[in-house]
Amino acid sequence: MTPPDLKDPATLAAYRQELRGVARPLRYTGVLFAVTGLVLALVQRFWMPQLPTIVPLAAIALGALNMLAAIMIRTRYHQARMRGDS
Repeated sequence: MTPPDLKDPATLAAYRQELRGVARPLRYTGVLFAVTGLVLALVQRFWMPQLPTIVPLAAIALGALNMLAAIMIRTRYHQARMRGDS
């Protein structure tokens, strides 16, 4: 596949749409983990102090790892696409 012509506005818009779809489930899962960690931290703080602190921290860490993995996948996809590999 040839690299997209990013000087053409229509091709650029199509390529941006294509990039948005790369690793989308992984990004959404990362956001879901982070929001879950935030909710767990609030629950632990206000309603359930016996909840171990590691639980919300683990959820937030999993969210961050998912987001980083999605960024890496998307970056590699973009690099391969610009080289014309995919």
